[in-house]
Amino acid sequence: MLVRAPGARRAAVPTTLLVTGLLSALLTAGCGQDDAPSVAAPSTPATSAAAPTASAPASADSPTPTPTPTPAATASTPAVDREITVTIAKRRISPPTGRVTVAKGQLVRITVTSDADDELHVHGYDLGARLPAGTPGSVEFRAEKTGLFEVETHETELVLFQLVVR
Repeated sequence: MLVRAPGARRAAVPTTLLVTGLLSALLTAGCGQDDAPSVAAPSTPATSAAAPTASAPASADSPTPTPTPTPAATASTPAVDREITVTIAKRRISPPTGRVTVAKGQLVRITVTSDADDELHVHGYDLGARLPAGTPGSVEFRAEKTGLFEVETHETELVLFQLVVR
């Protein structure tokens, strides 16, 4: 049981201001070259391959079964609004460096395959993925921040493209 003397007040306001200030500072911290982005393990883009379906031979009085299309996305893999794929070979970027525009709120997946070990980094969103040589690495995110953001590699310092979110 907590007993307080009459007239004693708790100093809750300074604590609240301290916590609010700390959270604001953390949320507004910029993304620098030396910052360690949130790095994801390499992954391959989700693909949908339908297994062949065995069907019984159709008789004269039964209709021929028609295959049902396989959905592009399942409940565990939401469909992305914009898929961006980049390949790096001998420090050459394909497609060539340029600007890629997406709408605010779109689900974006960036997949990069490099011929050298590296790390993918999306500035402004502070996202990244390891890029073991020859293995695709992906980041997927909802484009909620508007602006111009560089997408680059850290080790080779190649600018892959500039992401424009409008």
